[in-house]
Amino acid sequence: MELLKRVFAYSRVYWKRLVIAALASIGVGAMDGAFAWMVEPLLKKIFAEQQLFILSLLPIGIIILFLFRGICRFLNDYFMKTAGQLAVQKIRNDVYEKSMGLSMGFFNKQSTGVLMSRILNDVNAMQDGIANIITGFFRDGFSALSLLGVIFFRNWQLALISFLVIPATVYPAQIIGKKIKRLSKQGQEKMGDISSVLQETFSGIKVVKAFALEDREVTRFTECNRQFYGFMKKSIKYDALTAPIMEGITAFGVAGVVWYGGYTVISGKMTSAEFFSFITAMALVYSPVRKLINSYNILQRSMGAAERVFEVIDQVPLIVDPPQPVSIGRAAGLVRYDNVSFAYDDEKVISGVTIDAKNGEIIALVGPSGGGKTTLVSLLTRFYDVTAGAILVDGIDIRNLAVKDLLRQIALVDQETILFNDTIANNIRYGNFNGTDEEVVAAATAAFAHEFICELPDGYETNIGDRGVRLSGGQRQRLCIARAILKDAPILILDEATSALDTESEQMVQGALNNLMKNRTTFVIAHRLSTIHHADKIVVLESGSVVQQGTHEELIATGGLYGKLHSMQFKS
Repeated sequence: MELLKRVFAYSRVYWKRLVIAALASIGVGAMDGAFAWMVEPLLKKIFAEQQLFILSLLPIGIIILFLFRGICRFLNDYFMKTAGQLAVQKIRNDVYEKSMGLSMGFFNKQSTGVLMSRILNDVNAMQDGIANIITGFFRDGFSALSLLGVIFFRNWQLALISFLVIPATVYPAQIIGKKIKRLSKQGQEKMGDISSVLQETFSGIKVVKAFALEDREVTRFTECNRQFYGFMKKSIKYDALTAPIMEGITAFGVAGVVWYGGYTVISGKMTSAEFFSFITAMALVYSPVRKLINSYNILQRSMGAAERVFEVIDQVPLIVDPPQPVSIGRAAGLVRYDNVSFAYDDEKVISGVTIDAKNGEIIALVGPSGGGKTTLVSLLTRFYDVTAGAILVDGIDIRNLAVKDLLRQIALVDQETILFNDTIANNIRYGNFNGTDEEVVAAATAAFAHEFICELPDGYETNIGDRGVRLSGGQRQRLCIARAILKDAPILILDEATSALDTESEQMVQGALNNLMKNRTTFVIAHRLSTIHHADKIVVLESGSVVQQGTHEELIATGGLYGKLHSMQFKS
């Protein structure tokens, strides 16, 4: 019930639509009740009293009745389902907004495909449930109530006989509903696995093709699809069992009514017209009752999906703003790692690191793979929070800053060039959406990108495709640098920004990086030591600890790990 309350809380905002739909539902229910009620007097007047005038008006009355019922049904369906759609739209927005506010640690533990499945497939399943249960509750509920009123008014003894069996349907409905909910949740989880396979395969299609592993991926997808079918088959089985079980139970009530009703008519205690009116109402009332039970199954299916959706909404962000954040304006660029340690769960990655960076200095982070270099700069952006020590910007602990205020001080150029399926201008503006056309061109020029952009068919308005697939590696990297230049942040992080480029592209990108680093405090992660000889300070990391610090000349003179790495790269 708590889960159901949370779902319906989203619909409460659209109460005007719900009121219109509820009134229309009353109209539908009233027409059902009126139709059943009118059977007895009409039969008397037409057949017993031979009033042919009533018979001639009956077709017109039936047409008017059904037209009014049709209008009410349309209003009910339209306003109920649009209210449900708006509620689901809000849920989808909330899930996406909440996931955007979660820390990198959450995304490291979640498959992209599974997250996509929760926002798309699970919310769609909720949509079906909300629309169906709201519509069913109002329309079928009012129909059932109005028909029940007719039945009990006509003959309360027969009504009791016909509905003695109704409580007997509750238990099997609950058992079946719970099984459907469990199977639905498991099926949605398997659909997440299918989404993961699709996302991984399509994003890595070049590797799949290069290693001729299409058959392996097809087999993997087919197996996930087969497992999904297994859950859905069971869910369909239980859903299909509902109707025959309910009908089998209600058959006892119908049989009892026919026997007792026939006996009362024969004995003269009830007229045949009254009995037919009762049978009509009873036949009509079973239909909305069956629909309500079917709606219950759909509700259980949607609740399985809702649990997965609310698991994301209920996630507690690990990185949050302080209650009273310190305002920093534009930072001078002084950065200090003060005895910083960090661990992923129980795995210690950074241990007791202290680094001082003055305004405009270039700090190079080098060392063997897995030494903690990328983790160290990720702590500066608060992708993760330190587990011990502190990181200070202009003497202020970054945990005392609003996250957005902190990130305004930092520009990142990563080894993985992340571009979006949009125009070149908009990709550069990702650094500053308020940037003018002139500022975009200036940033591209400083990044040595203006020339190749002008050669493209639509210049800055050229759409570069998914992840910038229509550009070369060097071109993509220069756009990322232009984005960082446009952001104009006082602190810069370069994480292996030239590692995947050929010599010619690297020289051009290096020139762009030199323009970017001017007057900025820069942290450079590099495996090619030739690119960081000019750094003001080189920090050598091994197994998460600082083993050496100094300039290139100082570290070469002292030897150690840096000297070893340098000699390995330049032994020729």
